[in-house]
Amino acid sequence: MEAPQFWDNPERSQELMKELKSKKDDVEVYTHLATQFEDIETMIEMGYEDEDPSFVEEIQEMLDGFIKVFDQVRMKTLLSGEYDKDNAIVTLHAGAGGTESCDWANMLYRMYTRWASAKGFDVKVLDFLDGEEAGLKSITFEVAGDNAYGYLKSEKGVHRLVRISPFNAAGKRQTSFVSCDVMPDIEEDIDIEINDDDIRIDTYRSSGAGGQHINKTSSAIRITHFPTGIVVQCQNERSQHMNKDKAMQMLKSKLYLLKQQENAEKAAGIRGEVTDIGWGNQIRSYVMQPYTMVKDHRTNAESGNVSAVMDGDIDLFINAYLKWMALTPNA
Repeated sequence: MEAPQFWDNPERSQELMKELKSKKDDVEVYTHLATQFEDIETMIEMGYEDEDPSFVEEIQEMLDGFIKVFDQVRMKTLLSGEYDKDNAIVTLHAGAGGTESCDWANMLYRMYTRWASAKGFDVKVLDFLDGEEAGLKSITFEVAGDNAYGYLKSEKGVHRLVRISPFNAAGKRQTSFVSCDVMPDIEEDIDIEINDDDIRIDTYRSSGAGGQHINKTSSAIRITHFPTGIVVQCQNERSQHMNKDKAMQMLKSKLYLLKQQENAEKAAGIRGEVTDIGWGNQIRSYVMQPYTMVKDHRTNAESGNVSAVMDGDIDLFINAYLKWMALTPNA
């Protein structure tokens, strides 16, 4: 029997090449770590032989770099979920608080795009709604890259900001909330049956400036699923048909995850919330005044460098979450 010719199937060929590149990258990282480890050992031996304390600073710098890369490799080993390898679709919704919360949503969007850029991931906006004065009322964007969903699933929940608001003339401290929803961009067809009577499909004009065609046609799509209250939107594909296909794919992914969650709760004998997380149940706080601290309330991971975190340095929290989930799978 003749072996299957994967190269005759463009999609399968692309999938195999992507997997091959991922494995090649893993080997390169391992080789780099092994070389670094040997270099550090050599430097330590040289420092002892020469009895030269000036080696300490250079060795510490090399060790810090080694630990950072090692932690990234360890994070990857914790990604064992069914869809961890997939791209991620992230939705941010500003909570009560008007302009301040819309600005906070924009700050979080910037944080995630900076993180994605540092990882070499691509970001594509699928839908957005500008705030009335500044920022974003909501935004949905796709993060494309190896294990994007596996990393970003740690961000699902309510994010709380405490700062002196630039929009408050009295200069008072203000607390703002933004909800973050994360789901995998499941490419294969999901076996989820959706009754036509259970959904409403609305068309509307795209929010932003996207050229004459977008401004003159109602190409954006919103799908509402009545039984669950789930709403998905897409406006940035090339046509109304493509926006509808993408929105339906997002709806199926959400319904599939919801079904998985309900099955897991039944098996574990626990009761979980199937609705969106409520304000006040924040997973992480970002405090800018009167002190600076970012703290994750699930894992107790924290950082005093708020500026670095807002510039996308969130691997500390992602790593802590993945380790926490490995120890408490029903959390």
